[in-house]
Amino acid sequence: MLQSYNMRAPVLLLASNSPRRRQLLALGEWEFKVYPANIDENHLPGESPTNYVLRLAETKARAAAAGAQPGWLVGAADTIVVDLILHEGQGPSDPEILEKPANQAEAFRMLSQLRGRLHQVYTALAVFDPIQEQLFTDLCITDVPMRAYTDDEITAYIASGDPMDKAGAYAIQNAQFHPVDQLAGCYASVMGLPLCHLQRTLRRFGVFPTKNLPQDCQTEIKYACPVYTKILEI
Repeated sequence: MLQSYNMRAPVLLLASNSPRRRQLLALGEWEFKVYPANIDENHLPGESPTNYVLRLAETKARAAAAGAQPGWLVGAADTIVVDLILHEGQGPSDPEILEKPANQAEAFRMLSQLRGRLHQVYTALAVFDPIQEQLFTDLCITDVPMRAYTDDEITAYIASGDPMDKAGAYAIQNAQFHPVDQLAGCYASVMGLPLCHLQRTLRRFGVFPTKNLPQDCQTEIKYACPVYTKILEI
């Protein structure tokens, strides 16, 4: 039986040091602490993007549970960029997972590859109750259309240093580079934390935000979300 948290929302332990995830999580006005989880994030041979990103989120949540006090919930997320490579005269090949670039040359290659095309961003969530040994996961897959930016724009963006700690070598919220054109999915997920999916997962533990989270999210990131009602079934 799941523990009820309705009387007092628990502390959430965020298994990430990402400033973007902290920014988004704060919108729910849950009390949370940060406890980054260092795990092996290598992609296993033959592992699908879905299995890969869900495995990483779950592994992070279970690893970070070492820092949780009794009654806390542990939350973790992992984000990957998935590109279907098109070969001349052929259909899409197996998906390529674009991790964080190792150097500037790799960042340039990734951004050139994604330019003017559609790819997908997968963000997996895992919320873990260490006492009850209860784990729930969720997954948000977002189609991301990139605009046809120039080589000079790529070079300037790389010089800013912003791409170097981002999967796929870009941040959707970067106002100077603004790489994405006409998104029609979850913006927060591309940033690294799909808040409606998190709200949906937390309510399985009886935990709810104290404010209108979808509205606050849209106000914060200045984006009219077309998918939140479907996600939350409202």
